[in-house]
Amino acid sequence: MFTVEISMTTWLNLFCSTNILLAVMFIFLRQLAKTLAMGQGLAGLICGTAVSSQYLAAEFHLNAPMLQSFLNYTLLCATYTSMMICRRGDGNILQILKRRWWRYLLLGLVDVEANYTVVKAYQYTTLTSVQLLDCFIIPVLMILSWWILKTRYRLTHYVAVCLCLLGVGAMVGADLLAGRDQGSTSNILLGDGLVLLSAALYAVSNVSQEYTVKNLSRVEFLGMIGLFGTVISTVQMVILERNELSNIIWSWQVGLLLAAYALCMYALYSFMPIVVKMSSATSVNLSLLTADLFSLFCGIFLFQYNFSGLYLVSLVVILLGFIIFNAVPTPTATATSSSSSSSSSICEEGCYENPGATEDDSNRDEDPGRIPTEVEEEDEERRADKTDSSRSFREETDGDRTVEHSI
Repeated sequence: MFTVEISMTTWLNLFCSTNILLAVMFIFLRQLAKTLAMGQGLAGLICGTAVSSQYLAAEFHLNAPMLQSFLNYTLLCATYTSMMICRRGDGNILQILKRRWWRYLLLGLVDVEANYTVVKAYQYTTLTSVQLLDCFIIPVLMILSWWILKTRYRLTHYVAVCLCLLGVGAMVGADLLAGRDQGSTSNILLGDGLVLLSAALYAVSNVSQEYTVKNLSRVEFLGMIGLFGTVISTVQMVILERNELSNIIWSWQVGLLLAAYALCMYALYSFMPIVVKMSSATSVNLSLLTADLFSLFCGIFLFQYNFSGLYLVSLVVILLGFIIFNAVPTPTATATSSSSSSSSSICEEGCYENPGATEDDSNRDEDPGRIPTEVEEEDEERRADKTDSSRSFREETDGDRTVEHSI
């Protein structure tokens, strides 16, 4: 029988390492749960916009997407643009407009047209085509993030994206089984093209949003989107929807549904930059794939849709893919270079703060043009001087001792 004795120090080290590991896992799981909860909250807001829009179209025959977008952009402008007007210095709206007004003008145009084209696509194609082709935003987002934001994806991320898309396929299959292939088929090719265009425009808007909120500020992004979005949507609404606006039969129900849509969109635009800053635009859009499922669950109670077990399978698969995607970080090239530069600066500071370094060593480091042979010759001369001085000192002490003995 052999007995293994473990010292107290070993037990303490094992205990400390276990506690550190548990603390790291707790922080990671809490962050993941927070990101998941906030992402599903955004999906719930999209569900609110879908339900209110469907009520407006089905019950009150109101089909004015630019009017609905105008209300959202007006709320953003009234809130965040006003905050920028009250700022001073570089954060003031005038300073921002002087430097990069044309960028936000293009971004506002992209965002407005992304909202408009996806609603317009329902007039030409089916719901199944919209749900399938709308997933085109994910690969476009990944390409733009890799190209513009220098995000580097790993094999795990691609597997997670495939899982989410598989969940969307299960959702579309459930729609077909339940007989929910709704929508017009007047011009399917045009409708599918509008969906793909909308997905590409949304990808550009989301990548720009991620870059702005991570490098500038959330208020600047929302303020500029609200300002230019209000102007562009007003012009487009007057040109394209003036007949729809004149035919609206106003009632308190219509006003309430428009207010519900505008508030849901306002909350979505306000909170989405926070989630994007915590994770990424790709991660947020993967989480938003469940918005159609939430709309379907609401439709089961509100519009008497048929239920299918594939809906639950689709929800679980999409959430599983989202969790796997966020379980592995997505490093960026800029972050890697900044960390390497910071580590190099720390090394430099450590070299200069080394207490064992002498003045001669620092002088050598400051003069990189010295030849090693010259340095060796100087070292030999210093050693010779030290030996000569030690010898003379010894001779002096010996001479003093002889004088003392003679006395």
